[in-house]
Amino acid sequence: MIEKNWNSRKSAILFVTVAVLLLAAVMVAGIVFSTKAMQTDFSRKNQSPSFSFLFGTDWMGRDMLSRTLAGLSLSIRIGLLTAVVSTALALLLGTAAATLGSKADAAVSWCIDLCMGIPHILLVILISLAFGKGFIGVVAGVSLSHWPSLARIVRSEVLQLRQAPYVMTAEKLGASRFSIFRRHILPHLFPQFLTGLILQFPHAILHEASVTFLGFGLPPEQPAIGVILSESMRYLTTGKWWLAVLPGLSLAAVTLLFSVTGNCLRRLLDPASAQE
Repeated sequence: MIEKNWNSRKSAILFVTVAVLLLAAVMVAGIVFSTKAMQTDFSRKNQSPSFSFLFGTDWMGRDMLSRTLAGLSLSIRIGLLTAVVSTALALLLGTAAATLGSKADAAVSWCIDLCMGIPHILLVILISLAFGKGFIGVVAGVSLSHWPSLARIVRSEVLQLRQAPYVMTAEKLGASRFSIFRRHILPHLFPQFLTGLILQFPHAILHEASVTFLGFGLPPEQPAIGVILSESMRYLTTGKWWLAVLPGLSLAAVTLLFSVTGNCLRRLLDPASAQE
């Protein structure tokens, strides 16, 4: 039984390691091929997938594999930035709601209900438009719309931790709120923080691509996945399926990889999983 559990945990660790390496490789490859992704050659336009061009070429003769890698790399970098910002915001507001009294709790809870009451993609679009679209608009839209669910979890977790005997003892001994948070609450929140950070990635990437696809995100001159999919729509009826199918499948694969990695990491960080 012990050997079985150990093998299960080792498999999860191995999968997380391989997934991180693959995602890092995609991100680096996208940066390396970013210049090639913009090169045009009309003598090779609209070529279907082959050994020379694995993802084919588009109507301007651009290599679709290079464009897809550049787009995925950009999406991963945006996902990393927005996930860090939204997770930090969730940690800050969730903790504030649980520790700063009823007024702070009511204010944060109202903000959470407001954000969760608006259709998610609509909220991202509205925030992106408010910040002028482009890179800043996409980052702001995704960052400021993905924190409510995690903030609610953090708030609930902190409220439970405040009832723990060692926290109540520290309060009676005169320890400051900051000291209690740093020494007793934050270490328990770290697994939720890290798991929430990883699980934010697939949502951030998909919403960045969706907003860009609809024309409210990154500008069309950037080789983003949303731009690639949006431009390819007009050519699908002419039989150029590879312009949308292959980049779309690549986006789905990266998103799924992030999601499964987050679930594996959550199992590894959960103490109860050691006995499963």
